[in-house]
Amino acid sequence: MPLAGRFSMLIRLFFHACRRTARGTADPPETRAADYAGEVSTQRVFAARLAGCAVFDPVGDRLGKVRDVVVVYRSTAAPRVIGLVVEIPGRRHVFLSIGRVTSIRSGQVITTGLINVRRFSPRAGEVRVLAEMLGRRVSFVDGSGTAVIEDIAIEPNRLGEWAISQLFLRRPKTSASPFAKGPTTFAAWSEVAEQRAPGESQSAEQLVASYSELHAADLANTLLDLPQQRMIEVAEELSDDRLADALEEMPEDEQVHILDRLGDERAADILDQMEPDDAADLLAQLAPDRLEQLLELMEPEEAEDVRMLLRYGPDTAGGLMTPEPIILSADATVAEALALIRRHELHPALAAAVFVTLPPFETPTGRLLGLVHFQRMLRYPPHERLGAILDDSLEPVPVTASAAEVARLLASYDLVSLPVIDAAHRLVGAISIDDVLDYLLPDDWRSHDSEDTSPAASTVPGSTPAAPTKETR
Repeated sequence: MPLAGRFSMLIRLFFHACRRTARGTADPPETRAADYAGEVSTQRVFAARLAGCAVFDPVGDRLGKVRDVVVVYRSTAAPRVIGLVVEIPGRRHVFLSIGRVTSIRSGQVITTGLINVRRFSPRAGEVRVLAEMLGRRVSFVDGSGTAVIEDIAIEPNRLGEWAISQLFLRRPKTSASPFAKGPTTFAAWSEVAEQRAPGESQSAEQLVASYSELHAADLANTLLDLPQQRMIEVAEELSDDRLADALEEMPEDEQVHILDRLGDERAADILDQMEPDDAADLLAQLAPDRLEQLLELMEPEEAEDVRMLLRYGPDTAGGLMTPEPIILSADATVAEALALIRRHELHPALAAAVFVTLPPFETPTGRLLGLVHFQRMLRYPPHERLGAILDDSLEPVPVTASAAEVARLLASYDLVSLPVIDAAHRLVGAISIDDVLDYLLPDDWRSHDSEDTSPAASTVPGSTPAAPTKETR
């Protein structure tokens, strides 16, 4: 290549690198407070995608996350957006006036930092988009048929007023196949007419679809916010594993309430999907006859684990442990152990260590030899035998050990799990830090409201308590 050509290419590469560096070092949107003042992003936002987005104040401190969009109907124009339902620390839902929102973009909501932390309660005429409008059936005013609302776009006009700008609709399917879906289309609010009264609830199936990306704890919290009958309808629509995950995050009385409303066969399927220790805790709240009936309907292997846990006191290591730790022989290799702890369904606390025993390798096992921590395995080649890197200095806890004693051991030695043994020194399970936390926290900690415990609960980090005004409710 001629010298001039090489020089020209070097110049282009230099400027290309400069542009990449400038883009890579720019401040993230949430830290550039000057960009927010006096402006609102004009990007169209779909409500279903807005759910779960983080809410920040102008300096980048996180205040909570969006749970819903609140609108009010108007006689002719499209419904007007008046605010967002935001979940703040303490799992409390509060109202954020749309007037306090300065930007909605890049999967985040930026506010002025002023939030009224009074618990949200819908007023007359207010409708929640996700909880009430999605799934509603509409008719096209041109007579071309009907459709179901699958998502709703909101957008500010040139005066800064947010309103529903577009509907994402699905028409009835035209194929007889049970797996077929109807075609989708977009429509303006003026092009359709609702077939149900404003505020009428959507189908449970559509509500489940809108919750599909929620974390299990958030799903549980959302279900508990629904009216009792509505909660049961949605629970019936959830898949077995999804409902099991949500139940594990609920207070025990709510778990029992939902389980009692399900048929015995479905209840047993849900219990099969739950962690054995969580299933045992739930079954322990039931009458003996119903407990035994559900155990008979469960899968034999799952029922056997639960029966074993029910033999121990609820505040002992035996009652808190999980009977399904990772167990291998001393001849197993590091590669085999790493392959087991890589499984997606494995709880992170249980993946922290592999327990080495004599056969059999299912609880109750042969004699416990020791354990190998995940971090230690990373320091050795894949072919190394576990028996050669075994940690046998950690004393296991007996099944009769109290939860307080287990908590002290975990805290003293900075552990995330401990082996639990019976009188014959056989491994019967493992107790993890999250099991102990469930015991140490109050029974109603999942539904605990922070405003009941400290004056600081009246504010959100980065926010200022707002006096009730027309704008802040």
